[in-house]
Order: sequence, then structure tokens, then C-alpha cells
Amino acid sequence: MVISHDETPDLRGLPRAGVERLVAALGEKPYRARQLFRWLHRAGAATLGEMTDVPRALRDALAREVRLTTLERANEQRSTDGTVKWTWRTRDGKLVESVYMPEADRRTLCVSTQVGCAVGCTFCLTGTMGLARNLEPGEIVDQIHRANRRLVELGVAEGPRPLTNLVFMGMGEPLANYRSLKVALDLLLSEDGPQFSHRHVTVSTSGLVPMIRRLGEETPVKLAVSLNATTDAQRDALMPINRRWPLAELLAACREFPVRNGRRITFEYVLLGGVNDSLEDARRLASLLRGLPAKVNLIPYNANPGLPFEAPPASRVVAFQEELAARHLTVVVRKNRGRDISAACGQLAAEGGPGDPRRQPVSAE
Repeated sequence: MVISHDETPDLRGLPRAGVERLVAALGEKPYRARQLFRWLHRAGAATLGEMTDVPRALRDALAREVRLTTLERANEQRSTDGTVKWTWRTRDGKLVESVYMPEADRRTLCVSTQVGCAVGCTFCLTGTMGLARNLEPGEIVDQIHRANRRLVELGVAEGPRPLTNLVFMGMGEPLANYRSLKVALDLLLSEDGPQFSHRHVTVSTSGLVPMIRRLGEETPVKLAVSLNATTDAQRDALMPINRRWPLAELLAACREFPVRNGRRITFEYVLLGGVNDSLEDARRLASLLRGLPAKVNLIPYNANPGLPFEAPPASRVVAFQEELAARHLTVVVRKNRGRDISAACGQLAAEGGPGDPRRQPVSAE
């Protein structure tokens, strides 16, 4: 039966079992499922035509029954520090961004999970966009496949998988699109796919408390929490999600997060000049995190046009870091990467703007 266009499943977003069922329904031998899966998620095939050892008859049958998500590269910007920002166009014309960040010992991609974001953090440019829609699993994983292909073309490394690390910290709140996120993670960690190590995959959340434990129970990946404040009043003003799940509930969920496999929780703390960067803030932060298997990433604010915040002086960043270290916390100051191409933390905004009517409330799936 030919499925109507609107209901056509996306081959790239099918879990392994879904590919197996599809192959069986088409009357093919079971080994074809593994063959297709490897083309999709190990080779990152952009089209069915690339699958040269798959019979033409099977490719034709697949073309009638499913679609194959492949993002279009709408824009590419390269920073002087080696960072690359890509803007991808989806099949319905939406734009999302992902950012490549090279280091001496790793090659990391910052991945988006939604078109825009509904959380509305007041210091984040993405938060001014509102939410257009969730990304499908195939759209999430194809950011990795397109980036890998492009990095090979640029001579960064030999294929098929130059990327070593993934951080789900791009556009959107990953845990608000949990169903798609979970399928995408399973595909990306699969031994017949790109086979990323769970130690090298991190999912960030602004604090969707109900989904934190679920992530810990259902996946082996690491958790990052965007904290950014040390009192409820302060966090209410910066991150509206705190009014629904305040600090006590958020930190309780973090204490319940399974820490098997040596996992630690990364707490991201954007330092806003004159807002949350005092020594008293540092002392409160250390107190909040006492007893947690925690690492703190300090992120000096990246100025965004139209947003009423400033970066802290460098001396204040150092003092904040030293105050935390003196209280036996592991703390690093994240490098500001890609600021010249608006690719740094909080600067992704492919479309939309303040007052965008697409803004929707945060919910947990």
C-alpha cells in the first residue's frame, strides 16, 4: 500500500526494529535491514541512490513507501577560531543551526532538537524566537550526518565520522522533545550506526524536572543542567521555567539522576555582569551543589543585540572560579567559541524574533 505524502514515515528516523519491519513487509530477506541501517547511519547516505549494493527494485519500493530526510545546507559560516556554524533547511522550509567546535583532543557538534525554543530564557537569543515545532528523529540525526560529510569535504578528517563528541545544547529544549531525542540517541549510539560512545554524548536541559530521571533511566548519556542562578528569585527572572520547577525540585531531580558508569552532572552557569557573578553567588552555588557528582562550566556571557545583559569583567570570572575551586568543586571556564559568527552559547537564532506568535509553552513529552 502506498502511504499518502503527509503520513509517509521517514526512513532515517526509524529505529532499527522499524527498519526490520519495513524490510519484512516488502518481502525482503532480513539481512537487508542491517544493510539499509548501515547506509543510513554509518555512511550517512543522502539519497537512496547512494546505496549501491541495495537492489534497484528494493530502492524503488522504498521510494514508494517512505521518505528519506536529508537536510539542505542553507548557510555555512567559519570563525577565525575554527568553529563552523551551519544553517540547515528542513523539507518544510524551517531553519535550524548546529555548530562544530574543534579542540586538540576532540571534534564536537552542538546539535539542535527544536525549531526555536519555548523556554524563553531572558539572556538567550534563541529564546526570543518562540517555538515553531519539534524536530523529528531523522532531522536530529541528519545534522550529524551532514556535518560529518561536510567536514570530510573540508579536509578536517577522513570519513566517515570525523565527529567524536555530541552536545545537545543547540536550538531548543531537548527534554521537551524527548520522544524524538530518545530515538535519535538510540540511532547515534547503535553499533551498526555511527557508534558514538555514551561518554561522549551530553544532553542539556533548562530544568524539565519530570524528564531528568527518565533520561537517566532510559539512556546512558551524560546530563548537563543550565542553572545560571543561585536563588529562586534570581532564576525566576532569568529562566521562566523556574516558576514551574524551582531550584529545590530541580536539584532533587539531579540528586536522583542515576550516576552509573561514572557519570557526573555538568552544571552550566552563564555569568552575567552585575547580575549573578558575585562572590556571594559563587558561595551559594557551591552550597547548592554540595554532595552532588558535579562539574561546573562557567560561561562568560556572549553579548546579544537587544538583550539587556553584559559580559562580566575577566577578573570577576577568575574570582568566581577560584571561589568555587576553594570549595572543592571541579570548575572550568568555557572558551567563547565562534562569537564572530554568532555561534557561541545563547546566540543561535536562525529565524523569528521577539514577540514571534509561534511561542508555545514548555511541556514534557
